Amino acid sequence: MIDLTINSESLERVIQRAREKHIVIPTFKQQRQPSAIPRKIRDKIRNVGLWEVDPLNLFRITWHNEPVASGGGFREVNYLEFPKALTGVDARIVAPVGKWFPTGAHKVGAAFGCLVPRLVTGQFDPTCQKAVWPSTGNYCRGGAYDSALLGCEAIAILPEGMSRERFEWLETVAGEIIKTPGSESNVKEIFDKCWELRDSGQELMIFNQFEEFGNYLWHFEVTGPALAEVLDAVMGPADRYRGLVSATGSGGTIACGDYLKTIYPTSKIAASEALQCPTLLQCGFGAHRIEGIGDKHVPWIHNVKNTDMVIAVDDETPISLMRLFNEPAGLEYLKSRGVRDDLLDRLDLLGISGIGNLVAAVKFAKYYELGEKDVVLTILTDSMEMYESRLEELEQDLGGFTPVDAAAAWAQHLNGLAIDQMKELSYYDRKRIHNQKYFTWVEQQGKTYEEIQAQWYDDGYWSTEGVADKIDSLIEAFNQRVGLSI
Repeated sequence: MIDLTINSESLERVIQRAREKHIVIPTFKQQRQPSAIPRKIRDKIRNVGLWEVDPLNLFRITWHNEPVASGGGFREVNYLEFPKALTGVDARIVAPVGKWFPTGAHKVGAAFGCLVPRLVTGQFDPTCQKAVWPSTGNYCRGGAYDSALLGCEAIAILPEGMSRERFEWLETVAGEIIKTPGSESNVKEIFDKCWELRDSGQELMIFNQFEEFGNYLWHFEVTGPALAEVLDAVMGPADRYRGLVSATGSGGTIACGDYLKTIYPTSKIAASEALQCPTLLQCGFGAHRIEGIGDKHVPWIHNVKNTDMVIAVDDETPISLMRLFNEPAGLEYLKSRGVRDDLLDRLDLLGISGIGNLVAAVKFAKYYELGEKDVVLTILTDSMEMYESRLEELEQDLGGFTPVDAAAAWAQHLNGLAIDQMKELSYYDRKRIHNQKYFTWVEQQGKTYEEIQAQWYDDGYWSTEGVADKIDSLIEAFNQRVGLSI
């Protein structure tokens, strides 16, 4: 799954760079269980801001951060539970919160999973190579941040139509920012830019989240156990975990559903996407406004054979709900419906893609007629911190958000959600989606026919058994050779 071949000559330079930058790298185990982090490091972290470019924040790439901007330690996984007063369904919909990662989004973990195996094997040499992070938003932010922490020069690639906040923050961290044409659905243009960079003669390594198994592995080994902890916290003896609902995005986050199926074999995985670009549902294409999920191809690392359902979400729904969850009239309306103040105060923890995931989870619950003992998981990748400019744009374009608008938004986009534009996947539905990978990855991106066949027919292809342990051993050996005492 991941090449762990050692390049001894480069590794010596990487170790020296880490020594100069005072870098100690956490293991996957420590990111899963921060209690395994040495106490000396945990004590030092309390003096470091969550977004500071400090190597100690590598140890904050975990779902267990205390939800504060500075001085926090570790705690149980942060999550929200959405009540019927908001969702309109009896099922319990629960979501871990990505806001409390460095950079404000969990994609910093996916970037870590891609970069670190190459770093501790010497395959990537930050003393002479640049790290290239192609993305539709949060992943390139996470990659640029990880690169800064690890002493690597970064090139961030993302569509020019993404939110203003992303670019403003990247300017403070990334060595270079490349804006590609289009917006959320224009992933091929990002891939084309990667090929252009490969042919430029520069010394660089491209960490393409859509094909890097470090992305899949990090979510399987870190996000999956975090969600299992959430289930342990919220479920009673009579409760039933029904499934994970997540935008496919790069194919990484949804891998936590693969992990959960090892514990709950009857649970389902539902992949969501924008109705305006129904790639999985209808082999379709188009443009949409649910920022951060990417589209118009099937990610190489999406384990389609393990996906049970596809759910399309009209992009008008999360855009309208963004106003409902953040405008004063919307919050007042939700309060009148019985939504508690403690949840109202935290609805800004849902970014646009998180709202899209919540909507898909509601549709999932309606489709299966789930009741109050049924638990559905979804993911809040980031928060409104990256989208305040979108609210300003909506205010300018549509005017103020009134109490009538709020009532209409809830009635149409939550309570009125229907079970249209959804499909339970048969064996051949899954195979049809998997076969779509051919056109992107074999014809365009250099994968082979044998590889795409192995993904479908080789039962061991997707196994992660022992991989994280091997990487952890390499990380521990790397840290030992760096020789820092912190």
